[in-house]
Amino acid sequence: MPRTLAPELRAALAARIRYYNEMGIYDFYRQPLSAPESIAPAAATIAEIHQEAGEEMSPRKAAIVAAPVAVEEALFEVPAPKPEHRASDPVKALKIIREDLGDCTRCPLHKQGRKQIVFGVGDPRAELMFVGEGPGADEDEQGEPFVGRAGQLLNNMIKAMGIERAQVYIANIVKCRPPGNRTPEREECETCSPFLMRQIAVVKPKVIVALGATAAKTLLAMNSSMMQLRGRFYAFKPAGVRSNDPGWDGCKLAVTYHPAFLLRDPRQKGEAWKDLQMVMKELGLKSPAQ
Repeated sequence: MPRTLAPELRAALAARIRYYNEMGIYDFYRQPLSAPESIAPAAATIAEIHQEAGEEMSPRKAAIVAAPVAVEEALFEVPAPKPEHRASDPVKALKIIREDLGDCTRCPLHKQGRKQIVFGVGDPRAELMFVGEGPGADEDEQGEPFVGRAGQLLNNMIKAMGIERAQVYIANIVKCRPPGNRTPEREECETCSPFLMRQIAVVKPKVIVALGATAAKTLLAMNSSMMQLRGRFYAFKPAGVRSNDPGWDGCKLAVTYHPAFLLRDPRQKGEAWKDLQMVMKELGLKSPAQ
């Protein structure tokens, strides 16, 4: 019987497979193991994970994954509790994560002109969380996400949903401004996103809205287009961490356009509003205009 993997393990394995595929590696072989059934997932599971990674299965690749696959045991380990796990107050827990982040020098962004780290802002118990790509010039100057022109538009989007900015939590995939506001590179996203995952596990939102392709692809470990990603909810659980609340087992995630993109192409604002209405229905929110 095919083995059923937990969502976070499937996401981690999908990311690992995609990483090897991008390096041109498609052949996987299992080393002799004393108890292979307890470690290697069935071929059907691997094929499903390839599809979750947003990759079309060619006949060659399909034939290759039909053989047993070696998977590192670390992928199946239960995530170890983080320091903030002991804090029952989410304000204190987020402070612990910020202190752990420190004056971060873990990726190249720290030496490419950033002024300060932009951690996150909002209600630490928010039901709704917005995740963007990375800080821009205004955010780097003020130390708060979404405070420039894109932030003003996001504020209007939040208000149109019938709530205020202070009632949501806002963060980014990377916490340092990429030079020239370029798209964060893969290494930068992979280095910084574990801190975001810890923030999510502390806030425990009911719904996350990924703003733009970079946020969506990083959170979902999928390489699909915005057209393919939008219009539905995804079951989401932050990878590599667990919440200190046994009653919280993840949330729903929706994808919409980044406010900066909407400023460049206002024609898509109607589509973004459809995405937000889907979220409003899930959270039981009503627009002031209704």
